[in-house]
Amino acid sequence: MSDIATDFNDKTVEYAQLLSDFKSLLKENSLKFTVQREVILQTLYASDKHLTPESLHHLIQEKFPELKTGIATVYRTLALLENSNMVTSLSFGAQGKKYELGAKEHHDHMICTACENITEFVDEEIEDRQHKIADALGFKMSDHSMQIYGICKNCQN
Repeated sequence: MSDIATDFNDKTVEYAQLLSDFKSLLKENSLKFTVQREVILQTLYASDKHLTPESLHHLIQEKFPELKTGIATVYRTLALLENSNMVTSLSFGAQGKKYELGAKEHHDHMICTACENITEFVDEEIEDRQHKIADALGFKMSDHSMQIYGICKNCQN
């Protein structure tokens, strides 16, 4: 089997598990599973960007114009997903939050304060150093998030 087929099959299994977890979450919270809620999850899953509720809503309206999905449904679904750690958010103060699916592998963020572009990165040296610092201070680390703020290369020009 080719790498593309393997990747597709892995993604199909990954999404099926995510959808199953989402359905369980809805049931636990006495909420109905709806096409609108699934489309919100599916759009987050398919996106490689960090989305505001408004940009997520806009994407859904573009992709599924016949589907009546209100912005309130987007906000409520994102809140539910964030409270259950299925999505994570980055806060932009008065500008609100941007969301991404929490199922991704751990990574950190560089955030441009001019254009709000977000660059994801992984650095094993930083990861190792954080664990060593926590150990040295007798701190049992369960999770962490690193956000570096500054001006991206494009905005510097």
